[in-house]
Amino acid sequence: MTTVIVDYDSGNLRSAAKSFERMAQDTGDRIVVSSDPELVAGADRIVLPGVGAFKDCRDGLGGYSGLFEAIEQRVITEGAPFLGICVGMQLMASLGREHGHETKGFGWVPGEVVEFTPDDPALKIPHMGWNELLIDTPHPVLEGISNGDHAYFVHSYHLRPEAPKHRFAHADHGGQITAVVGRDNMIGTQFHPEKSQATGLRLIGNFLRWRP
Repeated sequence: MTTVIVDYDSGNLRSAAKSFERMAQDTGDRIVVSSDPELVAGADRIVLPGVGAFKDCRDGLGGYSGLFEAIEQRVITEGAPFLGICVGMQLMASLGREHGHETKGFGWVPGEVVEFTPDDPALKIPHMGWNELLIDTPHPVLEGISNGDHAYFVHSYHLRPEAPKHRFAHADHGGQITAVVGRDNMIGTQFHPEKSQATGLRLIGNFLRWRP
């Protein structure tokens, strides 16, 4: 089994690759970091990270000829398991509203990426650091992760899905913020599993074993 972590110049992928390689020792998966559409088209699983602004990440992905098309073919048409991380998760939405821009997302999870404003003015944005996860809907990729387990967030925007069934977990930062979304063969985390220690490693291991 080959898992491709998509490299489209959106952040340092070294820590993500190391975390996946660590958990792949148990599953036997081969972890590849690549922007090659042919490798993506043949991947058993696809991971899409993302750091920065929604529009920049969407434009960056579009700058690689055939890369998004290969991802969509493999995930939507052929049903390969997909994990989006941070902005990679946000790109699953219909639309991103960030810094005055309206940018079309993939449209895989109907909803919008919007800024959140905490009810408590003492809480800072960006939301940066550890926060407790609250599970909305059980999911195989969340197996063994419980309410109150901590994950590491760095963001000012979150995906607000149209259908509550597409939100699997949230956190509280002066109001509810989306932590995990998904449907069918795809799942996405607003937090960084590669920086979330035991919680993140468990999620990565679950993803590598997931057979949707």
